Amino acid sequence: MSDLPQQLPAISFEFFPPKTEEMERNLWQAISRLAPLHPSFVSVTYGAGGSTRERTHATIARILKETDLTPAAHLTCVDAPCADVDDVVTRYHDIGVRHIVALRGDPTTGLGGTYTPHPQGYRSSADLVASIKRRYPDIDVTVSAYPEKHPESTGFDADLDILKAKVDAGATRAITQFFFDNDLYFRYLDRVRARGINIPIVPGILPVQNFKQAAGFAARAGASVPDWLAKQFEGLDDDPDTRKLVAATVAAGQVHKLAKHGVSNFHFYTMNRADLAFAISHLLGFRPIAKQKAA
Repeated sequence: MSDLPQQLPAISFEFFPPKTEEMERNLWQAISRLAPLHPSFVSVTYGAGGSTRERTHATIARILKETDLTPAAHLTCVDAPCADVDDVVTRYHDIGVRHIVALRGDPTTGLGGTYTPHPQGYRSSADLVASIKRRYPDIDVTVSAYPEKHPESTGFDADLDILKAKVDAGATRAITQFFFDNDLYFRYLDRVRARGINIPIVPGILPVQNFKQAAGFAARAGASVPDWLAKQFEGLDDDPDTRKLVAATVAAGQVHKLAKHGVSNFHFYTMNRADLAFAISHLLGFRPIAKQKAA
């Protein structure tokens, strides 16, 4: 790994709000393990139609209260009037949140369904971004980007038009849907820059905890799974230890190659587990730094 850049990249981690006490314990074990790596921020997702609204808020509030991490709250437009979404933004601002990941959100019928805006709701993520920035200019807004284009998009040009609208509305960063072929990311970045979009396009990295699950995510999200990746996990369904080693090797190789080509920001989809994200961050040069207690 000696050919990595001397300066450490920026890393961030994504979590989802827990549904049970056991999931809550697992989440906080992951946060406790990753926090000493001092990520730029950690994001917490928001379920379809706001189904995890209170759990997302509670998780964000606890991160603010109990850690030194900078939390980014996911927010969607789905199945809610503007007033309700605005209220969520206000509640976040009131507790000290200054970073929101603004998304249109998936149709309530799931990916592949038809998105229909709420009659009194925001019609697009660009509208949501514009509203957040108008009401709270001090909130940093991140949006999504799609190296293989959004599953509902008619083509790359239309997809880039949507990203440009989000940037024009005030977005300062985009995080990509996960991908496994780095060429997809670099071709996408070329298209984005040619369109005059100059914000950071942060690659979203999915360490493969479970190949069948990851392949299912990819199918629903319109992301491709290369044959070579499937072959890496062949025969490992009942061998979790080897699977973890393979997963760490694959994801570390992907990140290492991106870093060698000048990528300086990475966002890890952790699935609320720290092991692979911690290992990959270690290979990037990160070392945990304990919080210094006041004298």
